[in-house]
Amino acid sequence: MTMRVTAAAVALGLMGLVGTTASTQPPGPSTNAPGATRAQFERWMTELSNWGRWGEDDQLGAANLITPAKRLQALALATTGTTVSLGHDVVDAAGSDPNRPFGLNMIISFDPPRIRDRLDIDYHGGFFTHLDALCHVVYDGAIYNGHAMRDTVTDAGCDSLGITGLRDGVVTRAVLVDVPRLRGVPYLEPGTRVYREDIEAWEARVGVRVEPGDVLLIRTGRWARRAAMGDVRGSAGMDASFLPFLSDRDVALFGSDTAHEVANNVPGLDLTVIHKFIIVARGMNLFDNLDLEAAADTAARLGRWEFLFFASPVRVPQGTGSPINPIAVF
Repeated sequence: MTMRVTAAAVALGLMGLVGTTASTQPPGPSTNAPGATRAQFERWMTELSNWGRWGEDDQLGAANLITPAKRLQALALATTGTTVSLGHDVVDAAGSDPNRPFGLNMIISFDPPRIRDRLDIDYHGGFFTHLDALCHVVYDGAIYNGHAMRDTVTDAGCDSLGITGLRDGVVTRAVLVDVPRLRGVPYLEPGTRVYREDIEAWEARVGVRVEPGDVLLIRTGRWARRAAMGDVRGSAGMDASFLPFLSDRDVALFGSDTAHEVANNVPGLDLTVIHKFIIVARGMNLFDNLDLEAAADTAARLGRWEFLFFASPVRVPQGTGSPINPIAVF
């Protein structure tokens, strides 16, 4: 009897050790656990901020990092002349945004014959490809560079930091990180987190490094999954622990094929921590819901994961963003 109790105790002890090892494994791709705490995030919002870096009247934020020399570097990457759209159709085979669907209202005249249309699109959210302006997101009552939200944004729009700050367009180098290819899957499942380790592993694998002034693009395979599975809710997203990477590399703009956020990203905070850090703290315009499928296939075929990137938002005075169709040139 004593021996059996001892054996059971040993077995329970071993199980406890196994459980302890698993639970103390650091957050990362193997655990899919949140990698940042609320205290860390709140510290990053101030310590890694770009507020004041380009003056109190700055309207560009991190886009200031896209210098003429950076544009010329990017233009040199266009060697084959191949162009690829990075935008998704406003309506695809599975439909549109069910909460805010796209509207196409035809205006047809027969005498005289004339064909026009009127577009209705509420583009912010998790479906339409768009570019966020720097006045779009608020943290602790302030938008980028410390402007008080209540003093800056009215029913007439954004008095500062609207989308027309980028009226001359974005022309720079882009680096595309294909996380499903890295992990050996066709697409990431909803709720899957993308970590800094994924980005750095991809850099090592393809021999390309994210540099100051770049647009960093992350493919999760969201649209490939939609094509295979239909209109299934949810998506993968960025784990908040990756955010210091944007500061370390001085990235100018960020984009992915999702709206970036993942549930329970920073315990105790709301869902939009990625938007808050990127737009409010870093002053980076954010590309949401890109379609990176064709670009990833082209990059894989050519063996090139860096390319010329350009995007031009609609010039909406005082607007909070713009629907957009960015272009990659290889």
